[in-house]
Amino acid sequence: MMARILIVDDEPQLRVSLARALSLEGHETGDATDGRLGLAALDGGGYDLAIVDLSMPGMDGTEMLRRLVERGDKTPVIILTAHGTVERAVMALRNGAVDFLEKPPARDRLVHAVERALVHSRLSREVEDLRAEADTAGEMVGSGPLMDELRERIRLAAPSDGRILITGENGTGKELVAHAIHRASPRRERPIIKVNCAAVPTSLFESELFGHVRGAFTDARENRPGCFERAHHGTLFLDEVGEVPLAMQPKLLRAIENGEIQRLGGRREFRVDVRLVAATNRDLEADIAAGRFRQDLFYRLNVIRLHVPPLRDHPQDLPELARLFLANCCRRNGYAGRELTPGALARLGRHLWPGNVRELRNAMERLAILVPARQIGLDDVERILPEVMHGGAVSASDDGTLRTKMAAAERELLAATLARHGWRMAAAARELGMERSHLYKKVRAHGLKKPGDSA
Repeated sequence: MMARILIVDDEPQLRVSLARALSLEGHETGDATDGRLGLAALDGGGYDLAIVDLSMPGMDGTEMLRRLVERGDKTPVIILTAHGTVERAVMALRNGAVDFLEKPPARDRLVHAVERALVHSRLSREVEDLRAEADTAGEMVGSGPLMDELRERIRLAAPSDGRILITGENGTGKELVAHAIHRASPRRERPIIKVNCAAVPTSLFESELFGHVRGAFTDARENRPGCFERAHHGTLFLDEVGEVPLAMQPKLLRAIENGEIQRLGGRREFRVDVRLVAATNRDLEADIAAGRFRQDLFYRLNVIRLHVPPLRDHPQDLPELARLFLANCCRRNGYAGRELTPGALARLGRHLWPGNVRELRNAMERLAILVPARQIGLDDVERILPEVMHGGAVSASDDGTLRTKMAAAERELLAATLARHGWRMAAAARELGMERSHLYKKVRAHGLKKPGDSA
C-alpha cells in the first residue's frame, strides 16, 4: 500500500537515502530536521507513518514521541537508533513507538518495518471504525421504505467516484451517511477528511482547504498541507457546504474540475485525487436564486443526491432506534440494562423530534443517566422532553401547523438547554450535538437573549 511517510532526522544524507528507498516502493515522503519541526509537519496531517531519529539536537525523538502520545496523535512511529542506544529504543517501544531500526537500516529491513507498521495502523483504524459503527449504528437503523431506499442508494453510489451531495435537516445523520459511503468505497483504506464549512473563519478558509507555505500570512511559520492534500487517494467530506464563502467558491470549483490545488502563498500546483462528498441542510437552489451559491459549483457537487429523511417521516423506526441508543449508553457507562415501557414508547412516538435522530439519542442518554430504575416509564419521558412556552408538551396531535409546532419546540429546547448551562454556548452546543457556530445562528433566528442582556 502506498503511504505518505515523514522522515525526522538531522542528517541530510540519511534523509535522502531513506526517501529514495521509500520512493522506490511507491511511497511519498516529507522530512523535518528535528522533533519540533516533525510535530509541526504532523500537525498539518496527511502522514500515515513517521520515521524518527532517537538522538537529534533540539527536540529529540524521545520527547517528540512523548508529545505525540500526550496529545493523542495515533500516527505510527518507527524509531531510528545508533548502535549503543538500543536500550533507549526499547524504552521508546514501551512509550508508544511501533518498531525501531539501527542506523543506517538495510533497505529490506526498512521496507519490512514500514509494511508492518502500515498494516498495524490499518488494522487499528478498522477496529476503531467497527467500534464507531457499533456506537452509531442506530442512526442507520430502520426497516421502513425510506431507510431501505437510502441504504440501497448508498450501496449503489459508494463503489463509484461520483461526487455526492447529501441533503437533510440537522440531526438526521448526514455525516454517518458520508462515513458509510467511504467505508463501502475502494478508498476505504485511505482517510476520510472532514471540513465543517460553517466552523472555518472566512479568513482561514483557503488555508484550511488548500494549505499554505511558510510566510503566507503572519502565523504561517511552517508549510502546511490543506484538507485536499490530506485526503489524497481518500474522501474529502465538506459538511455544511452551503456555508462556503462566496469568494471561495470559484477556487473550490477549480480544484474540483482540474484536480489541482495551490497552497496559499505558493507557486507549485499539486495534483490531488479525492472523492468528494458534500452535505447541507440548506436549500441550495434557493441560495443560487438569491446569489449566495454558485450554480456551476452546485452542478459539480450534485452528481448523485442522497436525501436523509427526518425522523418524523419514518416514525415506525423510532422504537428500535430508542432501544438501541438506550442500550449503547448503558453499555458505555457500565449501567444495568434499561427498558422502555409501552407508555414511554407511545409518548416518544407522539413527540415531533425537531432535532431528529440526534435529539432522540440525547434524550435516551439523559434517560439512562437520570433514571436509575430498570424500567423507564411515561412520567420519566415526560420529564425529559422539551415543553413549549404554554407548558404543554409538543406532539403530533396538538393544534397548529407542523412548521409552527416544530419551530416552537426547537426554540424551547434551545432555551431550556442554554438556561441549564448558564448560557455557556460551548456546553449547550455539546449537549445538543451541534457546532457552536450553528447554535449561535439558531439563537439569533429564534430571537433568544441571555437574561439581563439589553434588547
